[in-house]
Amino acid sequence: MDIKKIAMVGAGSMGGMMSLLFAELGTEIVLYDPSEENIKALMKKAKDTGLEHQLSSEKDYESLCKALPSPKVFFFSLPHGSVGDKTVESLKPFLKSGDFIFDASNEHYASTERRQKICEPLGVNFIGSGVSGGYQSARHGPSMSPGGNKEAVEKMLPFLRKAAAKDAQGRPCVAWMGEGGAGHYVKMIHNGIEQGMMSALCETWGIMTQCLGMKYEEIAEIFEEWDTKGELIKNFLVSIGSDICRTKDPKDNSYVLDKVKDKVVQDVDETEGTGTWTIEEGSRLHVSIPTITAAHMFRLSSADADQRIHVHKSLEGHIKVGKIEVTDKKAFIEDLRKATYAAFLMSFVQGLDLLEHVNQEKKWNLDFGSIIAIWRGGCIIQSDHISDLLSKVYEHHKHIRGNLLTVHEVGHELLKCYPALKNVVLKAIEADAHIPSLSASWSYFRYSGDVNLPTQFMEAELDYFGNHMFDLKGAGAGKPVTGKHASL
Repeated sequence: MDIKKIAMVGAGSMGGMMSLLFAELGTEIVLYDPSEENIKALMKKAKDTGLEHQLSSEKDYESLCKALPSPKVFFFSLPHGSVGDKTVESLKPFLKSGDFIFDASNEHYASTERRQKICEPLGVNFIGSGVSGGYQSARHGPSMSPGGNKEAVEKMLPFLRKAAAKDAQGRPCVAWMGEGGAGHYVKMIHNGIEQGMMSALCETWGIMTQCLGMKYEEIAEIFEEWDTKGELIKNFLVSIGSDICRTKDPKDNSYVLDKVKDKVVQDVDETEGTGTWTIEEGSRLHVSIPTITAAHMFRLSSADADQRIHVHKSLEGHIKVGKIEVTDKKAFIEDLRKATYAAFLMSFVQGLDLLEHVNQEKKWNLDFGSIIAIWRGGCIIQSDHISDLLSKVYEHHKHIRGNLLTVHEVGHELLKCYPALKNVVLKAIEADAHIPSLSASWSYFRYSGDVNLPTQFMEAELDYFGNHMFDLKGAGAGKPVTGKHASL
């Protein structure tokens, strides 16, 4: 399908940047956004880049639809939730069989599937797609994960491949994920992994600044080195971490980091829902994702700065982050690198474990190799060594079902980092440093592979007061179902 003109519904940061990207590729864009400010700001950016003749706008849905050729192609870039439902309902009177709606919002997969059911009787193709990498990638080429009817997605893929990010070999970071809400679910998992990784890196940065007394420029140099070799090579978060440490305010030449409040509010103000949904899905499907969960809870606690101030006063400031004394600073920095990598990899392991569980539930038949491939460029969790490792795992273990720790290559990769991770966790705890995701990663790795957990005592107590039954030792592992014995 040759797509030459599209509608962009939502001209905010992501929708606006995608509009400029598509316009640069020769596509005409018709904008619709109830905010005139968004339209004016985008048109100014278009003018500044010589693309103003590619963009126009309409003030209502009817005129928007009349401005498009058949089949009509709509891109959504909207807040998650009811806005998307209202937009579909408003467009319905003007839609015809064969039209396409490409929802590029960060939307809940269940909402996507509900809208697909609304559009299906009309013959309208509703595609739900993750668009990764933030507004900068939206402008220059994002990673995309479209899901929905395979035939419909394949008709749009030639257009999407032109716009998508390219990996080191020039391959577009876009592929059909699966039926229904698979595309938005994959993006949710991406963002869950992202939260785990971001937390681990900020905890490492905290140890460097608060416990080791390192300056921003020194940390920037270390992050830059980590990004050029070893397990963290070409890792997006590490790379931008180096830039952030060096960024100064031109007004007074002070470091911008010194002015940033320690509040992450995107989950609490619900501008970002994917992290919350990941935790909910982990609970619903009974999948252990502690690195990701700890990261999310850390963010939630950080958001309520006022409450933290009151708790601090209540505790009279008795607990403070202290110093870590090391005899070999270079060796400890290397341990920090390995610990950060271990937490990064375990974020992937946990996210992909959750994805496999929903894959079995929904029977999406996901191609995990393709998923790793679209995360090689244009996305926040881009990490070349991890992608190389997991690509080989999925190539050699095509029918793997379950946790990737069961795969020798992954388990032993983490085993090599275990002493460093343990050392960092121990020293950080002694210094009262904040390490929720690093410590959760250490704990997860320990209990995931232990065959003699103290939970037998918990099971016994559950049976004692609730007659919940239990399995007997020596009877084999069994399934995670109610036991057959009771004697307490």
